[in-house]
Amino acid sequence: MENNATRYSVQLYIYDLSRGMARNLSPIMLGKQLDGIWHTAIVVYGDEFFFGGVGISSCSPGGTMLGPPDTVVELGETEVSDEIFMDYLSSLGESTYRGDRYRLFEHNCNTFTNEVAQFLTGNSIPAYITDLPSEVLATPFGQILRPILDSIHIAPPGGNVINGGRNN
Repeated sequence: MENNATRYSVQLYIYDLSRGMARNLSPIMLGKQLDGIWHTAIVVYGDEFFFGGVGISSCSPGGTMLGPPDTVVELGETEVSDEIFMDYLSSLGESTYRGDRYRLFEHNCNTFTNEVAQFLTGNSIPAYITDLPSEVLATPFGQILRPILDSIHIAPPGGNVINGGRNN
C-alpha cells in the first residue's frame, strides 16, 4: 500500500554562543575541554523554531542575531502537518515552555529541540549537546558559577514569539 502523506525534512541548527571562546577557555576555567556553548533550534516547514527566556519563538532559518548556524544536523523526516505542529507548539508554549519556565541548565533551548525532534521524527538531538549542562556542573568552577548562570535567560533577538503567553 502506498503512503501518500507529505514528508517534511527536519533539521537541527546548532549555534556556538561562545563563538569559539568555550573551546579555548574551558580547559583553563573548567579543567576540561568543551567544544562550545550550544544554542539549538528546529528548522521545519521553512521556519526556525526555538525556546528562550520569552517562550517559543520562530524566524526564517538563520534569521536571529546569531546569523547562520555553525552546524546543521539532519534529524530525519516527519509526516506531521504544519497545522498539527503549530497546535503542538501552542500547547507547549502555554505549559512546559512558557518563558518563565526557562532555566539555563535544566530547561533550555536544547531541552525544547530534543522534545520537538522526538515528536516530529522519533530521533533525539546529539548527546554532546544535551549532556553539556551536567558536564559543566560536574566541575568545581561550574558549581561556583551556577547561581550566576541560573539567572541568565538566553533569547536570541530576531524571532517572533509564537504563544504570546503573557497573562496580562
